[in-house]
Amino acid sequence: MDKIDQLEKEIEAIKERNKKVEIDKAWEGSFTRKVLIVAFTYIIIGTYLMAINVDRPWINAIVPAIGFTLSTLTMPFFKNIWVSLKK
Repeated sequence: MDKIDQLEKEIEAIKERNKKVEIDKAWEGSFTRKVLIVAFTYIIIGTYLMAINVDRPWINAIVPAIGFTLSTLTMPFFKNIWVSLKK
């Protein structure tokens, strides 16, 4: 019985790990994550531009925020290309 109990515990541990992995995958592709990336990037860059006295920091923060976001969000596309080339 000890061996069966051990196997059951291992299976449960694997199931729990799989749940966590699935949640992490869902988060990576979620709309919420994408919006947060845009918002935080914009706020951080805008704050930095204000600190260094750039004219119209919040307008000027739009371009780098969008650029960073696009580069981040297009990574899965380029990853797929890279993976297909490695096969």
